[in-house]
Amino acid sequence: MVLELLHNGITLETTTKKGNTALHIAALAGQEQVVTELVNYGANVNAQSQKGFTPLYMAAQENHLEVVKFLLENGANQSIPTEDGFTPLAVALQQGHENVVALLINYGTKGKVRLPALHIAARNDDTRTAAVLLQNDPNPDVLSKTGFTPLHIAAHYENLNVAQLLLNRGANVNFTPKNGITPLHIASRRGNVIMVRLLLDRGAQIDAKTKDELTPLHCAARNGHVRIIEILLDHGAPIQAKTKNGLSPIHMAAQGDHVDCVKQLLQYNAEIDDITLDHLTPLHVAAHCGHHRMAKVLLDKGAKPNSRALNGFTPLHIACKKNHMRVMDLLLKQSASLEAVTESGLTPLHVASFMGHLNVVKILLQKGASPSASNVKVETPLHMASRAGHYEVAEFLLENAAPVDAKAKDDQTPLHCAARMGHKELVKLLLEHKANPNSTTTAGHTPLHIAAREGHVQTVRILLDMEAQQTKMTKKGFTPLHVASKYGKVDVAELLLERGANPNSAGKNGLTPLHVAVHHNNLDVVNLLVSKGGSPHSAARNGYTALHIASKQNQVEVANSLLQYGASANAESLQGVTPLHLASQEGRPDMVSLLISKQANVNLGNKSGLTPLHLVAQEGHVGIADILVKQGASVYAATRMGYTPLHVTCHYGNIKMVKFLVQHQANVNSKTRLGYTPLHQAAQQGHTDIVTLLLKHGAQPNETTTHGTTALAIAKRLGYISVIDVLKLVTDESVSMMTTEKHRMSFPETVDEILDVSEDEGIAQLTLGEELLGTGGARYMKMDDMKDHDDDFLSPKKSLEYERGLGTANYSPAIPRIPRVSPETVNLKEHEIDQQHTPLPLPKEYDEDSLIPSSPATETSDNVSPVASPIHTGFLVSFMVDARGGSMRGSRHNGLRVIIPPRTCAAPTRITCRLVKPQKLTSPPPLVEGEGLASRIISLGPASMQFLGPVIVEIPHFAALGRGDRELVVLRSENGSVWKEHRNRYGDEVLETILNGMDEELESQEELGKKRIRRIISTDFPLYFAVVSRVQQESDLIGPEGGSLTSKLVPMVQATFPETAVTKRVRLGLQLLVNAHCYNKKKIRMAQEALLQPVRDMGHSEILRGHFRGTQPFEKGLGFPHRVPELRGWDDMRLRGQGDEAEDLPGEQVSEEQFTDEHGNIVTKKIVRKVVRRGKGSGEEGVLEMSMEGSLQDVNDLEGNAEQYLSYAILGHDSSKSSPQDSTPSPKQSYVDT
Repeated sequence: MVLELLHNGITLETTTKKGNTALHIAALAGQEQVVTELVNYGANVNAQSQKGFTPLYMAAQENHLEVVKFLLENGANQSIPTEDGFTPLAVALQQGHENVVALLINYGTKGKVRLPALHIAARNDDTRTAAVLLQNDPNPDVLSKTGFTPLHIAAHYENLNVAQLLLNRGANVNFTPKNGITPLHIASRRGNVIMVRLLLDRGAQIDAKTKDELTPLHCAARNGHVRIIEILLDHGAPIQAKTKNGLSPIHMAAQGDHVDCVKQLLQYNAEIDDITLDHLTPLHVAAHCGHHRMAKVLLDKGAKPNSRALNGFTPLHIACKKNHMRVMDLLLKQSASLEAVTESGLTPLHVASFMGHLNVVKILLQKGASPSASNVKVETPLHMASRAGHYEVAEFLLENAAPVDAKAKDDQTPLHCAARMGHKELVKLLLEHKANPNSTTTAGHTPLHIAAREGHVQTVRILLDMEAQQTKMTKKGFTPLHVASKYGKVDVAELLLERGANPNSAGKNGLTPLHVAVHHNNLDVVNLLVSKGGSPHSAARNGYTALHIASKQNQVEVANSLLQYGASANAESLQGVTPLHLASQEGRPDMVSLLISKQANVNLGNKSGLTPLHLVAQEGHVGIADILVKQGASVYAATRMGYTPLHVTCHYGNIKMVKFLVQHQANVNSKTRLGYTPLHQAAQQGHTDIVTLLLKHGAQPNETTTHGTTALAIAKRLGYISVIDVLKLVTDESVSMMTTEKHRMSFPETVDEILDVSEDEGIAQLTLGEELLGTGGARYMKMDDMKDHDDDFLSPKKSLEYERGLGTANYSPAIPRIPRVSPETVNLKEHEIDQQHTPLPLPKEYDEDSLIPSSPATETSDNVSPVASPIHTGFLVSFMVDARGGSMRGSRHNGLRVIIPPRTCAAPTRITCRLVKPQKLTSPPPLVEGEGLASRIISLGPASMQFLGPVIVEIPHFAALGRGDRELVVLRSENGSVWKEHRNRYGDEVLETILNGMDEELESQEELGKKRIRRIISTDFPLYFAVVSRVQQESDLIGPEGGSLTSKLVPMVQATFPETAVTKRVRLGLQLLVNAHCYNKKKIRMAQEALLQPVRDMGHSEILRGHFRGTQPFEKGLGFPHRVPELRGWDDMRLRGQGDEAEDLPGEQVSEEQFTDEHGNIVTKKIVRKVVRRGKGSGEEGVLEMSMEGSLQDVNDLEGNAEQYLSYAILGHDSSKSSPQDSTPSPKQSYVDT
């Protein structure tokens, strides 16, 4: 209707008797759409009625927020009053329409922040509006979106009138939002004296802290308000209050260069050398900011010019770093040390050189700084300038006698540093000053090697022009061309070749640049090298050509390029291995097809007669086998020992490959030189499914080896029950009885070649594992290494140096070692077979695509029938388990049992369980002193298997625990390299719950102890479990609050830790090694030795008090009941592998003291308290007070990376028989390991 009237041209200015237009009426009624149409058709938004009412006034009066907003946006003037002088804002305030009030107040202000009405009134110091708002809503602490109250706003804008009103109406003067900022913080920051006094008079908390722990005094100091500082201090503000970072108000004032504030604070006795958490003083801050006046005031007031920050930086270091010349001059005049060094050994000259501040460098050298000073890496200032590329600084250093060929810790010279960064002008400068272009690092790298690695062509050109030798080799025999080839630097390689580099130079392993380029798949470099004369026929030490490497790594483009340049597809290594062997073994169809297309011989065997098809059979690559057979590969080819591909695949359990070969007429009854058929091989390895398949295809079960053994006899000897079940149905028993007492194990040949393409020196890797424990017996580690900690000191330090950053592996990751089982036949006595033989591959699970007919004997490849719940069933290596659960006992090892309760296994799963010798592992369990393995290591599978509930594993052990001084712990490893302690979270009381209704008998811990069986409860399977016997240990978490550890074995032995003795919360353990040794000649006898671990986590204060009162050797008077025994003792800091010495220092305190023994008798003892110095690797003095308490200072200052532990021992001797010096054994005899 309105629109129709408007279309018909109705007059918009028509009014009622009271002067209201249509727009007035629509606004009063809140008709937003009508208001919109009227305004769009030209209605006057500021039209007034007879009494002066505007449409905006009416909308505000009725709280029509959207209408008010629309009118304002379309030109409505909120300043037009009525006849009585009321504005829209006034009527909105009167009616209590806060949203409309806020809109009217905020409209026209800049920014996106929209404050509540009371906040706006506070900002505008509008007490009238604020008073009206508080009448409608008496809460003066209403919050804005940012969490501030109106009082915060008033304090910020210094509006005293509103502030007083708010406080009078009950505003909380200490209201604290999430950020912790109070109105007093804001007022102190703004510097309004009257506001601060007002807030303090109303009870503002003077030491209130923000989220960052800033006090009002910090705020005033940072902004330079001297008068505020004075007021706050007079009211008791804490002058040494610290922020989270340890900044005090004087730091804040120094940062802002507020000299008067600093003077004011010092007048109130502020600490002039107060330190932050990083040990920064106000002078450090002034030096950092370059505030010369501030630095002068601080120094004049007594600030220390050589104070060191936590990283060792002095104010002079900082001034030199920031290039603040005036501050530096001032510090030097105040005797700041030019030789002061940081934690990393940097002098101020090092810092200035690295930053490139030439003027600073000049002044430092003029003041006597040494240009030859070195840091902890033995780097000089010239090294620093060269690395950072500061030409002018380096030039000035050289002019002032800086050694141009100074060598750092790894023998890097400044020229190495400049070459690495590609600073060609700096390289020229160094060479002009006679720098040696052929100097080598400890790894044998010259500057040319390093420039080649980084691809700096111009730097390489400069070095070559200055007679840098291209024939120089690293310790691994790499020339610069090798390095460029490794890192794919084509331009550098091209330049080196133009300058006469030999493309066929061979390193120590016979590797040419072409080998290296191929190994790292740098095709452009490969093409360059072969085009410049690089021979594709060059062989490494093991006979590998570049094509061998490309074939193994499936680099088809590289191989194609090599073949185009004449590489032979039939090149043989020292063992006769061709590229086709390697490509086939790796299962690379494209590479195999390429090599065959280039006349690769598919039937060429290596020195042992292994053809590519043998290796494919070993790995189970059926697709590759199909390619080879179609190209004429013989399925009858036999090795030197007579193994056909069918023998090999039967040995390794590849059922699909077996099916493929028999489909291609492989002879299922062919024999090796020892008379083994494929059936013998499959039976020996326990592959039931393969045995069944071979029998179906005509394998003769009665065939015997040269020693008269049938496949059935082998299966019986090795205990493969499921294989026995299949073979006994078809084997003549009279033939199967023809067995000898010795069984010859049969293993096919395999490839065992390794190619080292590593550039750097590495430690020779042991291949068989028998050397891994070393000649010294068990490995040792600290207690914390077994726990799930991630301490920084366990992490390897990352090196930025070129030589150390290239890797240390001594073998090529792309060409891994293929393990050889040697010798080919191993003789084992019958009784040894059950204990030692473990089949190499795990038995394969049932294959749905198999041609084998279904039968109870072939449904699974092990000896556990899946028909019934496998309760109390034996197993050899593995067994099947499902949701029904099961309990399986080891057939070979009495006491070994695995219990899988019902409903803990989500799906049918094959569980494997083996006993492994520790020397067979790359990283056997690490052991501390007094520990040893108490059983074979248990290997469980599937590794990382997660169960739905706890499962139980019981492991037999051979530890003797009868005396009660030892205990068993279980270690676990998820990956075979990292070990940690496994803790059972379930006690015996919940065993019935764990069994989940399973009818299984579980013995108590006491019964298990008598049978020497350890029970493990876990919800998952690690890769390995190990049972370890150790001296009984008491451990607890000790923190800065202190604590104590008491030995349960000898309760009188106790280690106590005072407050702050340990800097962080760590787990410490106390062990007591009982000694029963008596040194008869001198009447000396040793008490228990207390072992405390670890020591790295301890602090820098007194950390140990060992109470050794009443230990057995002394209570009985050492066999001299009528004499008072004299007690002596010392501490021994042992660093494994470093042979520490200790020597007695002169001076001792002797006293007689009385103690009460465990029987209540008073015993008098003569106490000798003696100072003992530890030897190399320590450098600290320790004081040990035996029979009372001992202390050790500054353990954290210990140097060296060896593993450490503290040992405390007490000795007693008959003082009447010998002098104290004669009777005390040497520190080398101060402990006896048990």
